[in-house]
Amino acid sequence: MAGPGSARLQGDVSAFTTALRALVNNPQFSDVTFVVGREQQKVFAHRCVLACRCQAFRGMLTQVPVGSQDSSSSVPLQGPFILGNVQPEVFLAVIEFLYTNSVTLNSHIVLEVLTSSVEYGLQDLCKLCIKFIKDTLSVEQVCEALQAAVTYGQTDLQQHCLAFIEGCTAAVVRTQGFRELSDVVLAQVLRSDRLAVDELDLVQAVREWAHVSSAVLERPVPEVAALPVQELRLPLLAPSELVTLESHNQQDLLIPVESIVAAWRAHALRKGSGVPSRLCRPRHGTRPRDHHRHLEPHAK
Repeated sequence: MAGPGSARLQGDVSAFTTALRALVNNPQFSDVTFVVGREQQKVFAHRCVLACRCQAFRGMLTQVPVGSQDSSSSVPLQGPFILGNVQPEVFLAVIEFLYTNSVTLNSHIVLEVLTSSVEYGLQDLCKLCIKFIKDTLSVEQVCEALQAAVTYGQTDLQQHCLAFIEGCTAAVVRTQGFRELSDVVLAQVLRSDRLAVDELDLVQAVREWAHVSSAVLERPVPEVAALPVQELRLPLLAPSELVTLESHNQQDLLIPVESIVAAWRAHALRKGSGVPSRLCRPRHGTRPRDHHRHLEPHAK
């Protein structure tokens, strides 16, 4: 610590970082080994670096004797430490960050590195992952990123992903990532007024999602889709489209009968009476239909 009349001077940070990067996964002077992934790849590290940079690793690498209340009496565990549920490339990215305070990311590993950053309590690494995701977000990856953002409570990333989906909804609903969304996250997406897709196409996308989820979860289609279908705006569909929808619905019971009845009631009364107001609002991508002018705004 600098005292009176003294000063702390900073040397070349890049040279320091380069030197530490040379120690990443370097067996020379290593005193701890991890066996990582299904490949059982060995990763070499240094206890002092991991312990001073990450509380989770400090706990992993040491053990307090039974009955002792003094953390300073902890003894090192010898290892090797088996980490079978993480890819070697992902774990090495975490190690690189701990040694250098920087990380090398790509779109194939960034979401898993984000997961590890949360698990290890590395907030700065989490921020770097989120920045990379935002900068490189794509139609194919956005739903997976949104799911991760919701899972880990990353509100800013959630909003960014939703805005991206709103801008290219028609392409996003055709992706594998869309079909793998949880029901809670899909319902959140469907609440948006800004989706750039027609309601008829959304109904079809939700139907395909429901059949995939039903097969994966081994639960009936109506059960897995119960939450998302509440956000489908059936009153926006024309009468001929509702007739077709009823026909398809007889096969999988995706949509509750009362929701279809409510849509027919809106047509019969020529207004949205008895239907939540949000279900009568056209989205950005809704194709105009003659009856839309009769769907008057009203309170729930």
